Amino acid sequence: MLRNRPRRTLVLFVLASLAVFVSLAPMSLRAQDDGPQPPEKHGRKYKAPPETSHIEVTVLKDFNKKPIDGAHVILHPVKDGRDEGNLEIKTHQDGKAIIDVIPTGSKVTIQVFAEGFATFAQDYQINEASRQIVIAVVRPRAQVSTYVDNQGKPAEVKPGVQDPVRPKPAAGAGSSSGSSATPNASSSGAKPQN
Repeated sequence: MLRNRPRRTLVLFVLASLAVFVSLAPMSLRAQDDGPQPPEKHGRKYKAPPETSHIEVTVLKDFNKKPIDGAHVILHPVKDGRDEGNLEIKTHQDGKAIIDVIPTGSKVTIQVFAEGFATFAQDYQINEASRQIVIAVVRPRAQVSTYVDNQGKPAEVKPGVQDPVRPKPAAGAGSSSGSSATPNASSSGAKPQN
C-alpha cells in the first residue's frame, strides 16, 4: 500500500497540471491566431483641439503714439458661424495685450475701451498662426444726430459729460397768489439790502 501512494500522488499531480494546461491553452491560441488586434476603445472619442493663433494687440494714443496702460481689449471670435464666446484682457504698460486661444480661421471683433478715449470696434479675419494688430484710439468727438433741433439744424452733442438742458421758468410763473417772489429778509436771517 505504501508503494501505491507515491504513484497516486504523481498521477494526481500530472492530471492537475494537464487540467491547468488545457484551460490556459485556448486563451493563448486565440490571441496568436487572430493577428494584431486594435486597442479596445473605452469612453469618449478623443478630438484634438483646433489650431490657435497668437494675437498681439497694441493700443496707442492717436495723437502721440504712446501706449495706453490698462485699456480693456474685448475679443469676440466667430468660426464657421459658431460663436466662441467673449474674452476680455487688459493692456500692460507697453500697451500690449497678448492672447493665444483664438482658433485659426476665425472672424474676430475687437473692441477697445480706454478711459478718456472713444470706443474702438473693428472686425478682423485671423487666418495666420501669428498676428499683430495696432490700434490707435482717438479722443471723443462730437456726436451728430439725424434729428434736428429747434432751429432746423442737425443736433450736435459736444464731447464729454453734458448737463441736461432744463427750460428756464418765465418771470411771472414763479409767484403764487398773495406771496412775493423774494423771501422775507427777517425769516431767512439775511440783512436787508438798501
